[in-house]
Amino acid sequence: MNGTGRQMKILICSDGSPQADRAVRLGVTIASGCQAETTLLGVIESPGQAKALLDSLEPAQRLLGEKTLPAELITKPGDPIEQIIRRTEEYGYDLVVIGAVLKVPRGRFWMSSKSYKIIKAIKPPVLLVAGPSTTVKRILICSGGKRYIDNAVKLAGQISRGLGAQVTLLHVMPEPPALYSQLPCIDETVAGLLESHSELGLNLRRAKESLEVQGVAVQVHLRRGSILAQILSEIADGNYELVVTGSALSGSLRTYMLGDISREIVNRANRAILVVRGVAPPPDVRSHLSGLLRSVIRSP
Repeated sequence: MNGTGRQMKILICSDGSPQADRAVRLGVTIASGCQAETTLLGVIESPGQAKALLDSLEPAQRLLGEKTLPAELITKPGDPIEQIIRRTEEYGYDLVVIGAVLKVPRGRFWMSSKSYKIIKAIKPPVLLVAGPSTTVKRILICSGGKRYIDNAVKLAGQISRGLGAQVTLLHVMPEPPALYSQLPCIDETVAGLLESHSELGLNLRRAKESLEVQGVAVQVHLRRGSILAQILSEIADGNYELVVTGSALSGSLRTYMLGDISREIVNRANRAILVVRGVAPPPDVRSHLSGLLRSVIRSP
């Protein structure tokens, strides 16, 4: 079930590639654990591919059928991005699963451009499956300490509960500016932070409690230093199979932006990454920001 009490709906996409097959297996594992209604979408990019694609997806449909879970298998010819966008616009999905292949590191984008375009274009959360893992026992949620991560926490909790996975909620506290480097360092403890009335403490406590209400075992980890470096170190040290991060809504363009940290996690982690849309700011905040932007544009 999803957060509204209805059955979760998952779209699992495949182009028949080996990485897509691994994504299908992980998607089926999640669908089975969450008792989700599932659509298996095969996109035929070249003539003669249809039979092989069907052959790769039919075992997943049979496996879900054996668990008495509804699973529709459809194939569509054409461009994968266009087909996935069209499908998500026509039907409301709670999660979209795709395979993601890392390219030779070059520039800002190490992963196939298809992955980035899908993240930007569709509304549902996207599970990018890179690396070899097809199971999830340990989940890492990367929290910036703000409310935008609430949707990610909720979905990660549903997946964790369905799979019996452990969750770690991570926040990285950046090093103070060089101007203050000579001042005594105050070591914040997890317990002290969660008991505090700071915005960070309140938001981390809220996230932890929302996971515990779902029956999820959760730990809170704090690290200090370079945000990206510390997240990657936590991923390696904790041997997480699934990493959860957020993306922000770009309201003027009706698309989603993948921030620098989230993009680099996607680029470098080489495992399953769940990218969840951030919670929109309150209307008064959006109006204030829009007003500021208009004033900047109008100024000479």
